[in-house]
Amino acid sequence: MLCARAPTLGWTTRRATPVLIVRASSSSAAAAPEMRKIPNSKLFVSEPPPQWFGNESNPPKGSAPGWTNENWLKSRFHFSFAEYNTHKNADYGVLRVMNDDLVQPGRGFGTHGHANMEIVTFIVEGSLTHKDSMGTSESLGRGSIQFMTAGTGVRHSEHNLDESNPLRFIQMWITPNAGGLAPNYGSHETSPDERKNRWCRLVGPVPGAGANAGTAPVQINQDAGISVAEIDAGQTLPLSVPTGRQAYLLCVEGSATDGAGGESLERHDAAELKAGTELSLTAGSEGAHLLVVEMAERAGSGRKDL
Repeated sequence: MLCARAPTLGWTTRRATPVLIVRASSSSAAAAPEMRKIPNSKLFVSEPPPQWFGNESNPPKGSAPGWTNENWLKSRFHFSFAEYNTHKNADYGVLRVMNDDLVQPGRGFGTHGHANMEIVTFIVEGSLTHKDSMGTSESLGRGSIQFMTAGTGVRHSEHNLDESNPLRFIQMWITPNAGGLAPNYGSHETSPDERKNRWCRLVGPVPGAGANAGTAPVQINQDAGISVAEIDAGQTLPLSVPTGRQAYLLCVEGSATDGAGGESLERHDAAELKAGTELSLTAGSEGAHLLVVEMAERAGSGRKDL
């Protein structure tokens, strides 16, 4: 089980609270901020027609059990994607896509294709059923992660087959270190204890592809990693980004605050973390559920529209 309280990715973590706060650099008042908050209000919200993905029409409002949104899908785009097309927010380093999807009962994404991308999906709530052209078919619940190396081409579908409960998942696309790779699929399930008040490392590079390569339960073709933590109210975790690295932090649920005071993150908020960032995150009254994607530093990363 590759979950640990101490940093395991070549970078470290301190506190966690569903509101994120970063300290300013003490070396210079004019220094660039270590953390830049991306508030929920700055995310693009997409609610496409159900027919686009092979679904029936939405039921009349209030008539379907378990529905928490009028439309079958509510998706928050962190970067340029689909109808949200902007060069000012195209990616963050190798993190090309982060979509926070809420899928209503009995709905989903019909069969569609991908190529030359590492696609990683973390399930927050409900059960995700995946089927693909490699013959894979499985359902995964809260705390699970799955990946696809789309490579030369894969077709798959993603559905919420539960007729009474919604499904929420975070899907991330990471640019691979090479094109034309052989398609591949894998998944990993974690227990609540593995995520409780500690950083649980879920994703890392394949052998030879980067920092701490070949050690994570899910391995992708890029020098990048993903960890999650569920922090009890009032508990604290550290988060540090070492030299030569950068990270993108998402407050999945709850809220968190850095011990030094300052910026805060609540549900759906995110933050860009630069090399040298050191946070001490304390969870709010409802606890904090955090996800962080770390990667090699790339000059010029970050939104250009804030």
